[in-house]
Amino acid sequence: MSGLIEVIDGGLGNAIQDAGRFGYRHQGLAVSGFLDRPLADCANALAGNPPATACIEMRGLGPTLAVRSGPLRVALAGNVAATILRANGSSQALPAWQSATLEDHDSLKVGAVAGGTAYLAIFGGCAVPRQLGSRSTYQRAGIGGIDGHAVQKGDRIPCTQLGKRDFRETRGEPFNHVDGPIRVMLGPQADHFTGGAIETFLNTPFSATAEQDRMGLRLAGPALDHVSPSAADIVSDGVTPGAIQVPANGLPIILLADCQTVGGYPKIATVISADLPRLAHCPPGSTLRLQSVDLAAARHALAELRQRWTDWACGLQTFLPPGSLDEAALYGCNLISGMVDAGGFLRGTPPDLPWECS
Repeated sequence: MSGLIEVIDGGLGNAIQDAGRFGYRHQGLAVSGFLDRPLADCANALAGNPPATACIEMRGLGPTLAVRSGPLRVALAGNVAATILRANGSSQALPAWQSATLEDHDSLKVGAVAGGTAYLAIFGGCAVPRQLGSRSTYQRAGIGGIDGHAVQKGDRIPCTQLGKRDFRETRGEPFNHVDGPIRVMLGPQADHFTGGAIETFLNTPFSATAEQDRMGLRLAGPALDHVSPSAADIVSDGVTPGAIQVPANGLPIILLADCQTVGGYPKIATVISADLPRLAHCPPGSTLRLQSVDLAAARHALAELRQRWTDWACGLQTFLPPGSLDEAALYGCNLISGMVDAGGFLRGTPPDLPWECS
């Protein structure tokens, strides 16, 4: 059955995203999609969705949402928390890393995201129309999401009601990215820089600046010297999320999900896929170190990330919130003989998970 959420306050920096819009870069259209795909998939898993389901990406102050047609299940992932305002006037805290069920006329007020990006997933996903194969919001082109704009007051987000009433919720441990340097592969225009510039790039810390958005992240630090003034410009060629451009001022720009499709600045390196999600969590002033790796190491890092996420997902647990009655477990007990398996009743039977656990 169809559910519906109304946006009471859009907050700041929030938009509907999914895995992205592929196959249109030759037409100048950005991929967009999640800045941190593993974290978004965590929120979706907690809400009972498969990976890549459209949810709300939050990068500032979270939104306030009201349920107009429920019940609905929601979950948060990231450094964020929310408050549930019940229709009866009561309230309860909703921390990240667990789901909660909202009834008709309940509201969810999400707080500020600390130090990066967080996700709010809704069971069944944000069922806005797909445009060019994706629900991702790309505000520069005005497509995807809700009429191509950030979440704002008055928006109505279609979603899915819980079909079978189940009082059990899901929780998990926080999923954390690895620490250490941001790993890159040098090139494709590393020869446009002096040997000293390459050494500085790999051995000197840089700082994230306030000049950052979904398109890119500017770094502050020592200027990287090109081999000549003319080497600071190239004939525009293709760029991709993770590419690190260095204009004439010598200060690197790391391109992110909403980046353009071509660029005329030489690219000193490209961030590997496994570390690209970490760039969604670089508040101004945070320090980045860069490390050069080869293709084999990049592939190994991506396989390791996928395995860590799978291990996390396989550790999810179901639980009954205080005061809940698990009707399914109750009816499954042997009530005729008067014997009730209290342990089984309290535990319930975990639902099937959309992952294979080895």
